[in-house]
This record gives sequence, C-alpha cells and structure tokens, in this order.
Amino acid sequence: MKKVTAIIHLVRVNQWIKNFSLFAAIIFSGELFTPNRFIETTAGFLVFCALSSASYVFNDLVDAHLDRRHPLKKKRPLASGIVSKSEGLVLCALLLVLGLLSAYLLSFSFFVISLVFVIIHISYTLWLKQHALFDILLIASSFMIRVFAGEVLTGLHIPIWLTFSVIFLSLFIASCKRRSELRSTGGKTRPALEHYRIQLLDFYNSTFATGTIIAYAMFTFIPEPERFTPFLNEFLELTFPALIGRKWLMVTTLPLIIVGIMRYAQLIYEGATAGEAPERIVTSDKTLIITLALWGTMVILFTNVLVE
Repeated sequence: MKKVTAIIHLVRVNQWIKNFSLFAAIIFSGELFTPNRFIETTAGFLVFCALSSASYVFNDLVDAHLDRRHPLKKKRPLASGIVSKSEGLVLCALLLVLGLLSAYLLSFSFFVISLVFVIIHISYTLWLKQHALFDILLIASSFMIRVFAGEVLTGLHIPIWLTFSVIFLSLFIASCKRRSELRSTGGKTRPALEHYRIQLLDFYNSTFATGTIIAYAMFTFIPEPERFTPFLNEFLELTFPALIGRKWLMVTTLPLIIVGIMRYAQLIYEGATAGEAPERIVTSDKTLIITLALWGTMVILFTNVLVE
C-alpha cells in the first residue's frame, strides 16, 4: 500500500488540475455541452495527464540527487528511495508511450503538439531549467501549451486577448514559483536561482500580474455584445432594457480575476514555500477555491447557457 501511495505521489495526480486548461477552447466557444466536443476534449485531457505524469517522473529521476538537499522535495518517492530508479524508468516509459500513442489516435496535429509538450519538458529537465529566465519561460510554456492543445484538438479558438491573459498568468505563476524557491532555499538547490534576486522576481510578479488583469479586461470588452437566448432576451426587455446590446456579462467576471491574483500574491508573500506548488495553493485555500468556483460558474453560464 505504501508503494501504491508513493507511485500516486510520484505521478503528481494533484497536478492534473492543470490539464483542465484543455477545456478552455470549448468553454469560451460555447461548445462545452456539445457531446462530441466534450468527449474529444476529455480524451485529450487524459492524454495530457499521462504525458505530464511521465514528465514529472522523468524530472524526479534526473533531479533525485538535488531533491535530497531540498527541505520539501527530499520526501519525494525517488529522492527518498521508496520507489527505485528502475521502477521509475519503467513507469515513465509506459506513461510516455501510452500518452503519445493515444494522442496519435486522436489526430496527427494533436500528436505533434503533444510531442512538443514532451520535448519542452525534457529540455527543461535536462538543460533549460539551469538557466535563469529560460526556466521561467519554460514553466510558463507548459501551462500555455495545454490551452493551445485544446484548440488544436477541437479546431476551436479562444480570443486573442484571452490568449494574452493566459500567457501573462502563466508567467506570473512561474515567477512566483521561483521566488518561493529562492526564499526557502537561498538558491542552494538549483543553479538558475543563483542568478535571481528577490527584487527582480518581485518586479516580474508585478509586471505579469498587471499584464494578466489588463489582457483579461481587454478580452471582456472587445467582443461584440452578447446574443442572449430568447427567454433571457424577453426577460431583459421587460425588466432591464438598457442592458440589451451592451457588453456587460463577461465584464462582471473581471473583479474575480483581480481578487484571485491578489489572494495568490498574498499567499506567496506570506508563506516561504507556498508558490513552489501552485496546485496546492489553488486546491487548499478557501478564498481561492470560492473565487475560482464563482468565476468558473459565471464563465460557463455566460458562454454556454445564457447566450446563443
């Protein structure tokens, strides 16, 4: 039982939450409740769960000697010796083959972007994470490529300003991750950290957080006015006729984005190691959970239920 628990921890099941980014294309295109689109995207989600887990296992195999010096990472299955190196290699290979084969069966273009995802992670693990700036860019790219994979798989596209907000948010999360690592270890566990200073990472965080909010604000204002369902349109004509023909639905989600970024930043700056595991913050902090739940519910309603 201990071995099974260790393997579950090794493949980072808790980080599969990142792969829900693949659903962005069908959500913002109003196709979430279209059965074939949903099934197709769910299949892509499972593919990226396998591939991301393979990349995490590979990373732990390469970094086991460094993780043993880290206050938190030394407890990882490979670093602690609970899972052997040979077992890790077999698991990594199985997940990689399963993921890429499944991606190819879905579509060749999806296979290509899945392969790019794998190559990015391998490059990050073997080389690029040792170089300042490139490490942050590579971490951010792993977030962004998930969104683009959903577009490639379905043939649907998200608005350009929403794409920009995803890019800035990915960079914000990545720079917060590096800040937390630098603060908790002083740069002893990763060569790239020696080239960062807290003040520089604070500047990155401020820049990327601002970029996220501005880009998302532009996304909510740029689209054409919403075309409501007949029932809602009749209701508004009777009650709030001034709202018809105005861009107001998605604008109401902007405050939640601001609150979410403010709360995330607060947790990063209050806790020494908080930012090293973004998924842990998102799934454990009540304020963030409520904020994300409200935002997600409103977005789905405004893009897939209340409009045509």
